[in-house]
Amino acid sequence: MNKHKKILGIFIGIIVVLLVGTFVFQRNTNGYQSQNTIATGQLRKTTFALVSSAENSTTDYQNQYGYIEDIKDGRGYTAGIIGFTTKNGDLRQVILKYQKLRPNNRLVQYLPALKKIQGTASHKGLGPNFVKDWHKVANDKRFIQAQDDILNQQYMQPVLKAAKADNLGALGQYIYYDAIVVHGPGNDASSFGGIRRKAKKLAGSSTSNQAAYLKTFLKVRSKVMRQEKAHQDLSRIKTQQKFINEKNFQLKRPLSWTMYGDKYRLK
Repeated sequence: MNKHKKILGIFIGIIVVLLVGTFVFQRNTNGYQSQNTIATGQLRKTTFALVSSAENSTTDYQNQYGYIEDIKDGRGYTAGIIGFTTKNGDLRQVILKYQKLRPNNRLVQYLPALKKIQGTASHKGLGPNFVKDWHKVANDKRFIQAQDDILNQQYMQPVLKAAKADNLGALGQYIYYDAIVVHGPGNDASSFGGIRRKAKKLAGSSTSNQAAYLKTFLKVRSKVMRQEKAHQDLSRIKTQQKFINEKNFQLKRPLSWTMYGDKYRLK
């Protein structure tokens, strides 16, 4: 009898170890992995395609460096691969970086005007020639590098730092990245930092549950988005909720989603 109890105890112990090991393995593989982030490789391509479907109605993000338009959202001109704006000032930062890489380029002349209108939706001092000149340099490798450098410095690196602290896998990183692109990297209540801070406060101890935490983050972000007329359609949020429900925490392809009524698929 004692022998049977001993065998049963060993068997139960093995089961417990296996269950705990499986949980830890899943948590580690679903969480942040420094060698597998959205900053490089296919995950970068996937993330940029997802964001581009929302920003530019196409997954062909590589052809968006020359994009520029006033979409009437109160941010002046929106331009480039992730929608740098004249109001927020990151568009000006791109041109300043471009000036360092290629001095005396055709966009340098607009820097004084961009500085004056920063914080407003005004086009004063820019006009149609600014749009034409932006298009003309779109294929310049140094202009592309300037956009990528500002993107990485002001958006990607802060996202990866936050995702590492919160142990988020590729899906969580994409959700953070999309939020910082739309709301900016600030710390006020309507910016990425403020949204994250409130979500972590509301989630409390459940931050270790990636799905529960990300859903809380999206709820907080939804309220912020509804405050702006241009963001009443919550397709971005619904797409991200779909991936959470599918438990695709590493953004593995194939992916299918609907953005503003249009259907997309990545194989």
